[in-house]
Amino acid sequence: MTSENNFAFETALIHNRHKIDPATGAVCVPIQHASTYHQFDIDQFGKYDYSRSLNPTREALEEIIAELEEGTRGFAFSSGMAAISTAFLLLSSGDHVIISEDVYGGTYRMVTNVLNRFGIQHTFADMTNLENIRSAIQHNTRAFYIETPSNPLLKVSDIREISAIAREIGALTYVDNTFLTPALQQPLSLGADIVLHSATKFLSGHSDVVAGLAAVKDPEIGEKLSFLQNSFGAVLGVQDAWLVMRGIKTLHVRMEHSMKSAHKMAEFLSSLPSVKAVHYPGLPGHPQHRIQSEQAKGAGAVLSFELQNESLLRSFVNQLQLPVFAVSLGAVETILSYPAKMSHAAMPDEERERRGISKSLLRLSLGLENCDDLIRDFTLALQQSEREYLQTAVKEG
Repeated sequence: MTSENNFAFETALIHNRHKIDPATGAVCVPIQHASTYHQFDIDQFGKYDYSRSLNPTREALEEIIAELEEGTRGFAFSSGMAAISTAFLLLSSGDHVIISEDVYGGTYRMVTNVLNRFGIQHTFADMTNLENIRSAIQHNTRAFYIETPSNPLLKVSDIREISAIAREIGALTYVDNTFLTPALQQPLSLGADIVLHSATKFLSGHSDVVAGLAAVKDPEIGEKLSFLQNSFGAVLGVQDAWLVMRGIKTLHVRMEHSMKSAHKMAEFLSSLPSVKAVHYPGLPGHPQHRIQSEQAKGAGAVLSFELQNESLLRSFVNQLQLPVFAVSLGAVETILSYPAKMSHAAMPDEERERRGISKSLLRLSLGLENCDDLIRDFTLALQQSEREYLQTAVKEG
């Protein structure tokens, strides 16, 4: 629900309707583990009856994400993919959806291997080009699915313009806002219908919970998604809901620090001869830098970069000391990922290569470390990797 106060975002993260428990004065939301609730009247049940349908702890998180995204309803799911999958159930057999071409691998898998079995058609398109989007529209197009910035190439799509195109044909606009969070970007205020999050990432921020969130502005869409959430049942557990709420309180300061480090790291990597390309919308040379600056308050804390070849990449990853080499992003620790074998492993090799997700591409999510320490670590690792690569090249003749 839209905030009724005029607090700045970082204040609203802490000072919301769930700041104090009205029953006890506790300064955090109580964890209500009950799975069922006694009903005091046979003809009129209370607000809560069964926790799959509604639970007070999960409800608090849902109200918080709705307010932060300037929506009317929020929904908490057992994972980011549970949120995405449930939102896709708004579509019906025979419908068609247009999707960002370098979408997250789990979303790609859902669309190509699950939705297609139920007669929901799809077209992948370069969502940075409005003409490409218009040419992909079919008579049965019912939704546009955007990742912006996209994963892992950090392409930026114009949410306002794409939402307007969707409205022209009566289609929905979905936006995955995982990379930026409402701290930097609020898609509903730009015209989107549904905003989605892997709350596992920046919203919780500590690599200790798996969760998904959704928010909507239109009450009618909210009613439909509420029905699907209850029917499909992939709801977030109360302990995890509490952890996400705890993480959200520090979202602003974490994102601010990590984004500054991302800018510094992107500029550093761009200066290195062993780095072929750096993908980060905060750099002035990024193709959609202007759009990013117009629709968001910053470029986020995730970037990707491509080394000269796979051999150099393998040696570089082995030499690094500080980053966690792992699946995921958006945590207090800096996380380095290898999209070809991690986030986009579900994509066939030829599809990855066609999208520019090469075997020499790495994705980097900046954490809360001192960025100078990270740059020193990267410098030493690259120097050692280059020496090993040259030695191997000489031996092989």
